[in-house]
Amino acid sequence: MSLWPIAELLPHAGDMILLDEVLRFAEDDVETRLSVRPGGLFNQADGSLPAWVGIELMAQSVAAYAGCQARQAGVPVALGFLLGTRNFQCNVERFPAGSELHIQAQRSLQDDNGMGVFECHLRGPGIHAQARLNVFCPPQVTSYLQEQPEEATP
Repeated sequence: MSLWPIAELLPHAGDMILLDEVLRFAEDDVETRLSVRPGGLFNQADGSLPAWVGIELMAQSVAAYAGCQARQAGVPVALGFLLGTRNFQCNVERFPAGSELHIQAQRSLQDDNGMGVFECHLRGPGIHAQARLNVFCPPQVTSYLQEQPEEATP
């Protein structure tokens, strides 16, 4: 069980928080969990989640990892960006309502500029998805997000 509520680890709010909790957090990886419940933002009519939502679940797991690191260091949770994914594979088209899903994100690369790569796996009953996520968490996120004035052309 997580030391912190999931809402305190993610820079998301309300219905955009798809995970239920962090099960385990270590120096280089995290494991999260969610139970697929009908009525969410991305649920289909039968209550299931389309498999492509697995990428967002993996990305939120990486964000939870970063949030755990921040909380442990006593600093605010920072905004990060999913830059892309490579080789997303899933053996099902959807995650049925009532399924309990476990997501593991393993850090394989992280540099001082905020770039990171995570190997991710999502598992549930008869379900396996995997992908490599490229992420970016700029050291000074507020200055990174500020719009730069356009230079006048001569």
